[in-house]
Amino acid sequence: MTTRPCSVAASLDIVGERWSLLAIREMGYGVHHFTKIAGYTGASRDILADRLRKLEAAHIVERRQYSQHPPRYEYHLTQAGQDLFPVLLALFQWGDKWAVDEPALELWHDCGHRLEIELACRHCDQAVAWPSVELLPLRSP
Repeated sequence: MTTRPCSVAASLDIVGERWSLLAIREMGYGVHHFTKIAGYTGASRDILADRLRKLEAAHIVERRQYSQHPPRYEYHLTQAGQDLFPVLLALFQWGDKWAVDEPALELWHDCGHRLEIELACRHCDQAVAWPSVELLPLRSP
């Protein structure tokens, strides 16, 4: 049996490590300075620096210099990083249900309701679950 080629595995190679996702979370919350990202995630400085370099190399994060003397950088999400927002929302919701006894935060949508994520097909607007998905080889355009 051979390993199944899969975009999930390729994605996890890039962002599947705890400190990477927590750093992305913080940048999504508007935290851009290294020391604050380290503080809010609990990552050691050397581990965080390594993860930020990897995320930058993968074009998920970009560094922006905000001080020349001494050289200091902010970290911002690229479009690829911003596209991880639904993934983080899904993890947030899953964690509230399965990983913690009591959620620490709530997410509210600007419509005035508590945010509840539901995956739906863009074409038919039906809910998506494992039984409704079929894996097929990629079709040529």
